[in-house]
Amino acid sequence: MRSNKQLLVVLFLIVSAFAKAQTPTLSTELPIISGDEITESEAYDPLRPARAAFYAASLPGLGQIYNKDYWKIPLVYGALGTGVFVAVDSDQEFQRFRTAFKQRLAGRLDEFSELDPETGVITEVFSDDALIRGQDIFRRRKELAILVTAGLYVLQIIEANVDAHLSQYDVDDDITFAPDVQLDGLGLGLNYGFKLTYALD
Repeated sequence: MRSNKQLLVVLFLIVSAFAKAQTPTLSTELPIISGDEITESEAYDPLRPARAAFYAASLPGLGQIYNKDYWKIPLVYGALGTGVFVAVDSDQEFQRFRTAFKQRLAGRLDEFSELDPETGVITEVFSDDALIRGQDIFRRRKELAILVTAGLYVLQIIEANVDAHLSQYDVDDDITFAPDVQLDGLGLGLNYGFKLTYALD
């Protein structure tokens, strides 16, 4: 019985010692940082990504200009311009086939029919089914081009936002990540991999 009490006392002391060790100590002292220790790379602008996304949404390419990525502007306008060109061209072709089909239904001579002036015989270059298929093909192509162009517009907004985020990260020379080749311990071959180095001051 006495040994049980002693064991409980020892157990209580151990638990209270661990509990005391786990108690956090609050310090009211703040580190003093001189003006020389604050560098320009530490200044983080939390609104920079939002501004870049807003500019890119206002005018395509403006977010890339804000991020000083001028080489991306031709890519943005090339991609968006191609999408708009395909959409407009497909719409024009759709209207051609649609107008020809309407004229043929009305009994008039259409763009895809030829009239022989001597015999008065009308030769149809495209049949009615071909005109309907042409309308369907160019309508689908136009809709797809519009969807792709809208996706590229959104993509350039996201790119401007992400680039503004990533451009503020501190990429210091103290941290390196590079490929590494080492000789096998037995000297039988080479081991390929990557090496992460962090230099302490």
